[in-house]
Amino acid sequence: MFLFLQSHQRHKGSLTPISHKLEAKKEQRGRGEKTWYLNSPLPLCISTGFERCGEKSGFKRKLKIKDLGAMSIPEISEAIIRHNSNASSYSRGEEYYRRGAIADLKKRGNLIQAEVEGGEITPYQVSIRFDAGGITSASCTCPYDYDGWCKHIVATLLSCLRQSEIIEERPTLEQLLNRLDILQTQRLLQELVENRPELIDDIDEFVSLIDLPKPQTKQPSTRQSKIDTSPFRSHVKRILRDGLKELEYGSEDDPFTDDLLAVIEKARELAENGDGNNAIAILETITETYAQEWDELLDYGGDSYSIAEPLDSVWTEAILCAEMSTGEIVDLQLMLESWQDEISADFSMSLEALRQGWDYEPLQQIMQGDDTAELWENERPSYADDLALIRLQILERQNRYTEYLNLALAEEMTLQYLTQLAALGRVEEAMSAAKILMERAEEGFALAKILREDGYLVEALEICQAGINLTGNCLYEFATWTSDLAQGLEDNATALTASIIAFKIRPSFRDYGKIQDYAGETWLTLKQDLLQTLRDQPDWGIKEAQVDIFLHEGLIDDAIRTVERDIYYASELVHRVMDVAVSHRPDWVIDNARRRAEPIMEQGKADRYDAAVNWLKKVKAAYLQLGQKAEWSAYRSQLEATHGRKRKLMELFKELNK
Repeated sequence: MFLFLQSHQRHKGSLTPISHKLEAKKEQRGRGEKTWYLNSPLPLCISTGFERCGEKSGFKRKLKIKDLGAMSIPEISEAIIRHNSNASSYSRGEEYYRRGAIADLKKRGNLIQAEVEGGEITPYQVSIRFDAGGITSASCTCPYDYDGWCKHIVATLLSCLRQSEIIEERPTLEQLLNRLDILQTQRLLQELVENRPELIDDIDEFVSLIDLPKPQTKQPSTRQSKIDTSPFRSHVKRILRDGLKELEYGSEDDPFTDDLLAVIEKARELAENGDGNNAIAILETITETYAQEWDELLDYGGDSYSIAEPLDSVWTEAILCAEMSTGEIVDLQLMLESWQDEISADFSMSLEALRQGWDYEPLQQIMQGDDTAELWENERPSYADDLALIRLQILERQNRYTEYLNLALAEEMTLQYLTQLAALGRVEEAMSAAKILMERAEEGFALAKILREDGYLVEALEICQAGINLTGNCLYEFATWTSDLAQGLEDNATALTASIIAFKIRPSFRDYGKIQDYAGETWLTLKQDLLQTLRDQPDWGIKEAQVDIFLHEGLIDDAIRTVERDIYYASELVHRVMDVAVSHRPDWVIDNARRRAEPIMEQGKADRYDAAVNWLKKVKAAYLQLGQKAEWSAYRSQLEATHGRKRKLMELFKELNK
């Protein structure tokens, strides 16, 4: 059966069957279809609010949200909470839970909210969102932003796990607003603004956006700008003049880029709202003013690289949103060519957008579904993807979805093609296309997230199962996300596979624990493979994970090898290893700690004497472990004789008496 693109645009054109076009793409890429359906029924762990449509029928099996108000809280276990928080946060969260620090615990649809008493007068606000696959996000107003969930989130989830009966069921915002008529809604907003005056700005911005005129179809235009560009000219001149003064005073920081980009962003905002003509007026002012000051900037070693690329990008978007006569196009082309020569910039993309516009015949053919048309006569330029992305953004804003999909497919913008299909609710087409087109993990991750957000959890998991085996720069995040989703859907095998992938990319004690929980009877075999992965990994960036795991498994010699090359004078990792190794390898502790302490004392680095004494404490503990108290006393006496005149050091030596 052919699956046709459904038109959501003003223009009607010929529609090409997607199945035909995708088969052509598959043949061009020279590879067969990947099969990655879930072939076994998926256990349904949520009791209400969801339905399963079919069992093993591929795409027809979907888990779709029906009523967020009736959604049950997903299964939460202590293991899940531990996996998403570090040991300290979990311990402190447990303490907060036991002392009853959680108040006003309520559920609104798929949102859990709580107030948690902390170190401030005002309680912290915790928000936890979930779906049938488990927790999708957790946030807290506390400043913690380090390693997983904070103690307040942990405490809230422990309350949900152990005292679910205290959770108060409340209506969602949508349900509350549906109860109000227009006068009641207005009164509510007025009272909110009276209590919180800053909200008027948010309301003002919202109303301004919905009052904007919708993008119009092409009409003749004289491109007479209504905007006054003189404030922008003055602003750019001031930025450049002030920046030059900073350079004259010897500043080595870039005094221009951030401020200039903020001005350029004003033009982008106009273009995004469909006002390309006024965007061009601002860009002309910015570029011309910058070019006028270029010679003086060049004298101070300035270059245009930092703003040339974003400037070219915004020029491109503005051009594709504007209506210009032929004469205006020619004039703008001459100006852009002149400016790029003057400031040594590259405006190739915006010049090409000016040349092609939207009426370029090959582009029109592609957007109407002609898969034989070629957009680029010769070699595809380096900016082709960026130009295609800008075109797609404009088409999406104008709801021209058929043209969007045809262009994305022709330009091999797979991520945009698949996610747009899913966003339009055409999930079967997205799944079919993904089997043929998906080659990068980024494409799978983006599609899976869209599917999950729309409630297609089984389909999201199918995409994950294929996507985590692809190459890409997001594999760790994708695999971790997949593991959490699979766990929530009780697919233990996928959760295990994804956790192993994540561990091998970026080893961590947390993922090591997750794998152990998922592995069951296979753990002993898997453990040896994971430990070997740790040993074979370059230690840059993963030393902490190596030490955590090796010490957890009692592999003291492996932990010692991990920190041998750690030269930091106060390394916490080395201290941790020594604390455990003192009973296993006291000789190593003595030798290593002495090698760290003695150079500090010999070189008279007074600001590091406390670190030297901490190493000497390890030396003492190791001598005593060996039953060599006399040797320790002799060594200490030798140090006191050598460094006795260093008063600060000798004062710190008193700590060795403890």
